[in-house]
Amino acid sequence: MQIPAPFDYVRASSVDNALALLDRHGPESRVVAGGHSLLPMMKLRLARPDWLIDINDLYELDYLLVDGPVLRIGAMTRHTTLLESDDVRRLFPIITDAERVIADPIVRNRGTIGGSLCQADPAEDLSTVCHVLEAVAVVRGPNGERMLSMADFHRGPYETAVAQNELLIEVRIPIRARSASAYEKVERRVGDWAVAAAGASVTLAAVGTISHVAVGLTAVGLDRNVTEVEAVLVGQAPGEELFALAGRLAALACDPLADQRGPIDYKRHLADELTRRVLRVACSRAAASVFDLTLQEG
Repeated sequence: MQIPAPFDYVRASSVDNALALLDRHGPESRVVAGGHSLLPMMKLRLARPDWLIDINDLYELDYLLVDGPVLRIGAMTRHTTLLESDDVRRLFPIITDAERVIADPIVRNRGTIGGSLCQADPAEDLSTVCHVLEAVAVVRGPNGERMLSMADFHRGPYETAVAQNELLIEVRIPIRARSASAYEKVERRVGDWAVAAAGASVTLAAVGTISHVAVGLTAVGLDRNVTEVEAVLVGQAPGEELFALAGRLAALACDPLADQRGPIDYKRHLADELTRRVLRVACSRAAASVFDLTLQEG
C-alpha cells in the first residue's frame, strides 16, 4: 500500500488566513481542496509537503457571478457547479461540454476549477478551455492582487506563475456578443485523461464571417492554442472546406508522443478531426446566437 510521507495538517478559515499559513510554513507547504491530483502524488511521494493547508472552508471563493461583460468564477467553485449552471451553459457551452467529460461524479463533486488550473497538467481539460476563452487568473498574495492571462499563468507542464505564498482566487472570462464555443474529447474509457481533445471559441461578424476565434488542443504536445489555425480562420465564412483546412493545420502544429493511449499518427488524426468538429459546432452555435440577437433587436 502506498503511504504519503509524514506531514502536518491545518485547516484555513479564510483567504487571509490561508495566505498567512503559506507564508509561515514556507516552501514545503501545499494547499489542498479536492485533492484528486495532490493526494495521489503524495502517495507516490512525488509531492512531499511538510504542511498540508486545507482550504475547503474558503466559501468566499465559491461563486459564479455575471458581472457586466465578465463571468467571474471563484477558485473554489466545484466542477458540478459549473456543469449545472444555466449561465455557464448559455454563455460558454465549451465549459459545459468539458465538464461532462471530466472524470466522474465523485471527482466533479469535490474537484475545483482552481485546483484544475493550478495542477497545470497538459492533459487537463479546463486549462485548454480557459486558454480558448482568453480567461484571466486573479492571484492574491502578501502584496495584493495581480491579474494574469492564461499564457502567463501557465508556464509549462505542472508549472504556474502562482508563487508559494500566493493563491489563485478567481477566474474571469470575457463575455462576447455573437459568440459561442465547443469542446470535444476522445478518451479510452469514461472519465479517463484525454487521448486528445480540442476546444474552440468563435465570434461571428454581422455579415456572417468569423471576426474572432481561438482554437486549443489538449494532450497532444503544444501550448494549448493553435495560432496557425486561428490565423487562417479570421475573416472567412464558416464552411466544411475551411474546417478541413483548420483540421489539417492543427494536425501539423501538434507534437504528440506515442504512449499507452495511442501512437503519434492516431493522435494527429484526432487533432485534425476534433478541430473540425469543435469549429463546426461552435460556428453553428454562434450563428444561432446571432439569429436570436437579431430577433431581439427586431
